[in-house]
Amino acid sequence: MHSETLTLLSTTSAHLLAGLFAFTYVGSIYASKGARLRFSKRKVNLPEGQARLKLQNERWRDDPDVIKARLLAVSSATLICCLIVFIVMKNFNRDDEFHNLTANAWLHLGFTWSNALPLVITPLLFVGPLYVQFLEKSLPFQEDWDFEDDVLFRFFSIVGLRNYFVAPITEEIVFRACVLTVYHLAGASRKKMIFLSPLVFGAAHVHHAFETYHRYGRTATAAKRAIISTIIQFAYTSVFGFYCCYLFLRSGSLLPPITAHMFCNIMGIPRPSYEISLMPHRKLSISTAYLLGIIGFAFMLKPWSYTDGSLYWQRN
Repeated sequence: MHSETLTLLSTTSAHLLAGLFAFTYVGSIYASKGARLRFSKRKVNLPEGQARLKLQNERWRDDPDVIKARLLAVSSATLICCLIVFIVMKNFNRDDEFHNLTANAWLHLGFTWSNALPLVITPLLFVGPLYVQFLEKSLPFQEDWDFEDDVLFRFFSIVGLRNYFVAPITEEIVFRACVLTVYHLAGASRKKMIFLSPLVFGAAHVHHAFETYHRYGRTATAAKRAIISTIIQFAYTSVFGFYCCYLFLRSGSLLPPITAHMFCNIMGIPRPSYEISLMPHRKLSISTAYLLGIIGFAFMLKPWSYTDGSLYWQRN
């Protein structure tokens, strides 16, 4: 069955569809007036690294009404992308019954359960930061952990809903499930899907340069900062995309990349040097925890990520 579906699309068609998914997702936040940002056109000279204050008539990305409009926009865009995948598969499987076609599309998109092991790979990588939180007594149910602040306010505020739920779920559906499905239908190798398709995900974040340029004063320095930050963001989102693609293909499920995305958003970028500077007497134990996490991740990534029966990893 799988070998018959490998070349339903040409490589060019897969590229065009992947670009269409990215355009639909990113474009959705500019299609609605309520979701678009608004900045003053005034130039402001600021000290290096300092952002300006928000003006009254401006609309920034963390404004509650902007977030609400964008959540609706990207959710709608995600549904459209899934519908496009369904239509593509329908065109090449005209004889399939609707039920079978839907089940096949759902399987390709990774809407299946995963076993538990792929879900704990990412927390394993973060053993160091988790150990630091343990030392700070800020892990759940420790002394400095507060349910109202650390759960209700953080996760269920409008910003929390965006950062920890809607963004990870919709981005993984579009940039992992939909993009990898069309490349799979075009017969792309696993290596190409892992290392090339995430570039679409990285490129989809380039539009943040517009906001950075305006927030830092619309000067040459602001433009330089926007370019540098965009290059850095493109790099780490692409690397993260490599990882999530690997999880998706190995497990055949969206759950591992979605949970990995959520967990990374919660934890943020590890800062071992800063953490050690705050607790120099714990330097050895913190360094050891970071090292153990990295080693454990490297050794367990392959065996823990695989789910028996994965559509993508058994096709050859």
